[in-house]
Parts: sequence; C-alpha cells; structure tokens
Amino acid sequence: QVQLVESGGGLVQAGGSLRLSCAASGSIFSGNPWGWYRQAPGKSRELAAVCSSGGVIVYADSVKGRFTISRDNYENTVYLEMNNLKPDDTAVYYCAIMVGSTTHWGQGTQVTVSS
Repeated sequence: QVQLVESGGGLVQAGGSLRLSCAASGSIFSGNPWGWYRQAPGKSRELAAVCSSGGVIVYADSVKGRFTISRDNYENTVYLEMNNLKPDDTAVYYCAIMVGSTTHWGQGTQVTVSS
C-alpha cells in the first residue's frame, strides 16, 4: 500500500519561499512518475510540475522559473521548492505518484500567499 504525506505548507508573504515535502511509503520505485498538483478555492486541481518515468520534468507556465521539483530516492521523498511566491499561488498542494495504473495522492498541504 502506498502512502504519501505532505508537509511544509504555511502562510508566506508575496515574494517569499516555501519548500514542500512529500514522504512516500510502500511500493515506491525511482522510476515511478510523480508530480505536484494544486487546487485553489473554487477551481479545479491543476498540475504544477511533473516528472515522467524517464526523468523528464514539465512545469506549468504559471510556475516556470519559480518552482523546482526534486526527489530523494534514498529517503523516498519528493520536494517542491517554491520561490518568489505570488498570491495566485495560494492553494492546497498535493503530491501524487503513479504506481502501475493507479495514481496515489497525498492529503494535501495548504499554501497561502498574502499580498
């Protein structure tokens, strides 16, 4: 069974930075596709950044140049470094890992950016 636990969210002023972590347990392998998604109030969940099984990373245009995803395979932890945060980045952030045909989601962590 795969479990994901996010942490690192919080309240930050515009221009500030946060680092989100997602600790994974269970049958996780370095080649699993994974990513970070976010859902703002009243909006659909959207992709922030994903990493394919081949290691190709894609960022949403809205976060490109400001967010960086990374993974520590030894610790089975994925990260989302967020810099120069904007009020529009306010959302619940979720990590997700695909194992086989199933996408596993964390519980989410709230990020609030004040202007």
